[in-house]
Amino acid sequence: MKDKYKAVWLSHSSINDFLECPRSYYLKNVYKDKRTGNKIGIVSPALSLGQAVHEVLESLSTIPTHKRFDIPLIEYFDKAWEKVSGKRGGFTSNEVEQEYKQRGIDMINRVRKNPGPLKNKAVKIQEDLPYFWLSEDDNLILCGKIDWLEYLEESNSVNIIDFKTSKEASEDPDSLQLPIYHLLAKNTQKWNVLKASYWYLNIDDAPIEKELPDYDSSYQKILSIGKKIKIARQLESFNCPNGEEGCKACKQYEKILKGEAELVYSADRRDLY
Repeated sequence: MKDKYKAVWLSHSSINDFLECPRSYYLKNVYKDKRTGNKIGIVSPALSLGQAVHEVLESLSTIPTHKRFDIPLIEYFDKAWEKVSGKRGGFTSNEVEQEYKQRGIDMINRVRKNPGPLKNKAVKIQEDLPYFWLSEDDNLILCGKIDWLEYLEESNSVNIIDFKTSKEASEDPDSLQLPIYHLLAKNTQKWNVLKASYWYLNIDDAPIEKELPDYDSSYQKILSIGKKIKIARQLESFNCPNGEEGCKACKQYEKILKGEAELVYSADRRDLY
């Protein structure tokens, strides 16, 4: 009988962690501090910026289309920013924080002036963390949040839209993000998936359509990686490709274990440094 509490949960970020460095995957997704019982994480300005911008934009999908842009988005952004201000957001100085905050304000203003698909109907998945059984036989679950699902009335389908807050419009051609989002969108809501787009909020006034990955090949690829992660967890084998020297993905987390990092705060059963 399937039991989601005993399953191995996979996501875009955890799969990326494993592919980059199994040791990094272990420290981010499996390891728990013996003193607190919490997992560990690292705050950074880039992640904090993305968190605040996404919070504002994703919340719009719950508002009726004719009222969606009546709310003062910058005021909402200011409230979202309070959650990541100072050390909580990984900012080393007020100057650095204000630089990142201004970038966020610019992105929100860009969307306000050019709402594009965000003024159209949207599909909102009800679960806080959408998921589905990737394989019941292998006890694997795939989970993740999609930034925006635009409802396309003419075709009775959806367009996956992912908000990008980085400075550059560049993605790894081998990125598994769209394959994973395609699987999630197909299995966690009822509408057919017609297309997918990236919106580089830092530089573009509208989303850029991407080639929608083939569903079956995406499924097989993610399932294959999921099985490898499951075996690694069963064998408790999580070795860094660089050996004991470590790599950029796991070195920062090793510092936490050595007591060389500052605890900023704890939330959602995770200690953030």
